[in-house]
Amino acid sequence: MIATAALGLLAPPAGAQQTAAGASGTLVSGVVRDSIARAPLAGAWVQLVTADSLAAAALGGARTAMSDSLGRFSFEHVPEGRYRLGFFHAVLDSLGIEAPLRDITVRRGRAVQTELAVPSGRTLGALICGERIGRDAGVVVTGAAVIGVVRDARGGAPVADAVVSGEWMEISIGGARIDRRRPRVVVTTGANGWFALCNAPVGGTMFLTAGHGADSTDVIEASVPTDGFLRRDLYLGRARLGGGRVTGVVVKAETGQPLTYAQVHFVDGPATRANERGEWTIGNAPPGTRVLEVRAVGYYPERRAVDVIDAAPPIRSALLTFKAVLDTVRIIAKVGPDRQFSGFDERARSGMGRFYTAADLERRGVIETSDLFKMVPGVYVERTATGTLLQMRSAFTADVQTDPSYRCRPSVYLDGMQLWEASADEIDVAAPVRRVRAIEVYTESNVPPQFNRAMNGCGAIVIWSK
Repeated sequence: MIATAALGLLAPPAGAQQTAAGASGTLVSGVVRDSIARAPLAGAWVQLVTADSLAAAALGGARTAMSDSLGRFSFEHVPEGRYRLGFFHAVLDSLGIEAPLRDITVRRGRAVQTELAVPSGRTLGALICGERIGRDAGVVVTGAAVIGVVRDARGGAPVADAVVSGEWMEISIGGARIDRRRPRVVVTTGANGWFALCNAPVGGTMFLTAGHGADSTDVIEASVPTDGFLRRDLYLGRARLGGGRVTGVVVKAETGQPLTYAQVHFVDGPATRANERGEWTIGNAPPGTRVLEVRAVGYYPERRAVDVIDAAPPIRSALLTFKAVLDTVRIIAKVGPDRQFSGFDERARSGMGRFYTAADLERRGVIETSDLFKMVPGVYVERTATGTLLQMRSAFTADVQTDPSYRCRPSVYLDGMQLWEASADEIDVAAPVRRVRAIEVYTESNVPPQFNRAMNGCGAIVIWSK
């Protein structure tokens, strides 16, 4: 556990009550806040202890109060003297830190108002991971800290000695060369299941996974806030065991109406469809932290990490139409030139992928945009019970030409926006051929860094609209 100060506080009270100290004295009150959640912290045990011998004799021992639903606390009839305020709360335990302290001085007839808080994300990151000097002399920079507790999905007990890894992409540009790296940090949880990954990308995206023996999580995507601190608990389970139960509802983001018969599935796991009320249930879900996908033709797909654990709350998904998302993208693009597409000709000259213009599509007689991919070597369009699947041959098994088990689902980008592993049907709806300006197709081994954010081990298809 990280100590932020020498506490001098007693142990967290069990059913403690505030003790009176006579009719004379001063009111000490304040608020406890959670700086990470940016909200009042209810249910905190606030403790007032003396900092000098005179106050100790008058106070008659430590006094305790619990913060209310608005984070407020108060102590009445506090004698003159110097005091130290601190608090206990489960959120501090989960962060692996001890209660920060505040010194106050009480004088007769002058009420004291103060504030206690869980340290900010930036402060916590520095406490846990330390500070380092940046390239610019004298500038102190702090890598992001990603912390959490690894727990067993069957009961929630902390798991010691679990291996947690975080991976992200770094792009460096020097002269005419673009280098990409995939830094990876690996740590082992302590006896209480706690872990901390340091020097993660501030304000960036990283991929987390955890494992212990035969139990593991899926690889999940985590967005690190700009304050450089992220808390994410991870739950371990057997990926192929099943037995978990997850429920949810899918609605239209614009109206809140049910999205009938949307497809819901775990990546490489069980699937279902929403009913006429948008409700769905998967009764054989793999326990642990998993990746869930929600899709409906004409709507931007949702991909999210969920915890398949006992008594998990229902999952609500609100899907936007492709039109709503793309209209927003186009409005943003009007602010300046389309810099990403401006590199199309340069990327085409590099010969690292396959490139097609609107004229190429017309010359090939393409009616639906996905028809093009049936003509591209190494890309497969296969009709399944849930739609038309778009796959590529894995770059790591390029010698295997036909076995479907060696195929993977490429990342799809439309005007620079990632559509995750979009199906052929979704591409046809989001980018009808009459609106296609150009298409780029890459295998995993030569995907440009800006189109490899998912790091999914497969290739990428990049579509530009008119």
